[in-house]
Amino acid sequence: MSQPLPEPSTSELLAGFEVVVGRPGAWESEAPHHLPGSDALVPTPRERVTEALLALAPRLKVVANCAVGTDNVDLDACRRRGVVVTNTPGVLTEATADLTWLLILAVTRRFREGDALIRSGSWDGWKPLELLGTSLDGRTLGVYGMGRIGKAVARRAEAFGMRVVGTVEGDPPEAFERLLAESDVLTIHAPLTPATRGRFGAPELARMKEGAVLVNTARGPVVDEPSLASALASGHLGGAGLDVFEKEPAVHPGLLGLPNVVLLPHLGSATTESRLGMARTACEEAARVLRGEEPRNRVA
Repeated sequence: MSQPLPEPSTSELLAGFEVVVGRPGAWESEAPHHLPGSDALVPTPRERVTEALLALAPRLKVVANCAVGTDNVDLDACRRRGVVVTNTPGVLTEATADLTWLLILAVTRRFREGDALIRSGSWDGWKPLELLGTSLDGRTLGVYGMGRIGKAVARRAEAFGMRVVGTVEGDPPEAFERLLAESDVLTIHAPLTPATRGRFGAPELARMKEGAVLVNTARGPVVDEPSLASALASGHLGGAGLDVFEKEPAVHPGLLGLPNVVLLPHLGSATTESRLGMARTACEEAARVLRGEEPRNRVA
């Protein structure tokens, strides 16, 4: 285990195995010591599973990634070595969709500025023109990636009176252009792949609506952060809500001082229920492969 997971997961589902649990942030120093004797590896999105790392683990049979995304794992290298890769789909869908709406509402209703005003002690009462936000009713929500999470986000849009446009992998270019042109709020839910890396760069952001809001709870490198910071600073975009970052955990400094940007530390799946479900799914997948059974959520 690359770092501690919510219990009961390892203690119950891996009770018949010797389990070694790493320390948060110590992956690079600890992996060379533990991997040579490991039959299974359970990493989180924070740890990268590379060709060089796999070379340290000749006994490895399975990488049970404790995440739905697998961009931290070199899938081709695992296939070449006959190492099974699994993920944890489904268990974090609703939690991530909820957090997406937290960001949408926080940006459009200027939560960060309002909270700061109260805490400053300078607020002196209600004013008709103070911190006016943007209504969502009748506006268009664009969903880039209508998978499990994207669909869950879209379902919630009905409660806010929003119209939804979305794209899926394989759509014609016209669908993406429509998404950029029509979205008042554009939320990203596509996996990180060579095709989606940097998909929202300066040209794409420039084609978005004046004053539109961009939200990303998927993977940071889908958005070019310097370009996003410029689009926000210029006033072209009205705001952004980010739970993930291009060079995580680092955040582009141009985003930190902007009042119309809400930043969260990768909390999309961070409910007790979802994180426990992820941990148990990953542990069960590792155990199934080590028992010689076919995993339920095989990626490679």
